[in-house]
Amino acid sequence: MLQAGIVGLPNVGKSTLFNALTRSRKAEAANYPFCTIEPNVGVVEVPDERAYVLKGIAKTQVVIPAAIEFVDIAGLVAGASKGEGLGNKFLTNIREVDAIVHVVRCFENDDIVHNMGKVDPVRDIQVINTELILADIQSVEKQLDTNKKKAKGGADKEAVASAALLERLLAHLNEDKPASSLQADDEERARMKFFNLLTTKAVLYACNVAENDIANPDANPHVTAVKKYVADQHGCRVCVISAQVEAELCDLSPEDAKEFLGSLGVTDSGVSQLIKESYKLLGLATYFTAGEKEVRCWTFKVGMTAPQCAAVIHTDFEKNFIRAEVVAYTDLASLGSVAAARDAGKYRSEGKDYLFKDGDVALFRVNP
Repeated sequence: MLQAGIVGLPNVGKSTLFNALTRSRKAEAANYPFCTIEPNVGVVEVPDERAYVLKGIAKTQVVIPAAIEFVDIAGLVAGASKGEGLGNKFLTNIREVDAIVHVVRCFENDDIVHNMGKVDPVRDIQVINTELILADIQSVEKQLDTNKKKAKGGADKEAVASAALLERLLAHLNEDKPASSLQADDEERARMKFFNLLTTKAVLYACNVAENDIANPDANPHVTAVKKYVADQHGCRVCVISAQVEAELCDLSPEDAKEFLGSLGVTDSGVSQLIKESYKLLGLATYFTAGEKEVRCWTFKVGMTAPQCAAVIHTDFEKNFIRAEVVAYTDLASLGSVAAARDAGKYRSEGKDYLFKDGDVALFRVNP
């Protein structure tokens, strides 16, 4: 299962958010730096209203949602690339996740200390980005040295290509730019994955606001500043959450939670959107199977073929694949039944080259 790592400076609300996401108390949330040392891991259901529409169509009582893993990683401080704070431990933990949810503090509260003084989320983002870039520079220098040795004489074509790309990356990183923003073709992008650099990971910035800001987050100048800053960064997204509100919701019944959010002028504090955005950040999408037994949400990587998606259910399904019978969720939901979708010509038979789309409802035909 792919993982999104929750990172940020100490006391920005990372562990509070993690507890809210996982509806647990796994991560200690305290008003001092490094209360999280070992990373906490939690499996989180991906909210998807479509599954419950399909539940009615399939006349079943069971819905099995998709899920992703979140990892709560210890707070980083300036100088981490040189061993400050938890230093290399933090960098190792973040290197192991597939994408980054970067929590930035966008609330004022004198009772919660900020290890860098006043609240300034753009500064906080730059601190972490700089540390990740510095760590990548160290990694690129080592890999460049190794590949240059292998490339001597030109016989090792892979080493020659890697060395050339690493030279470009090193110059780019030394301009304080993340590896993800390097101009590169598809072949170079594929090669970069093997370098395992921190700044090639997709990033979602989660603006953590006070409860009185969640109804109108754009009125918060810190949120505005983050959105303006992130707009210039390649492939990054922003969402707004209130970790404290979510922490309070953990102790409420669904009815009381709905009433509490209503009193704040919202239907959701933003965590559902954060989960969905994290899912997209990881390059994931959902297809469904729907029958009397259950409606199930299956996770696949965008760009996977029908046989590859069949293998998500069982590896033998890919080997024995015949065809996939597919209908788009929007068509099935509007028509109300598979029979109506078939009569309307919306129920299709797809072969091995078909690329699955988010929301496809599928039945796989395989050899026994």
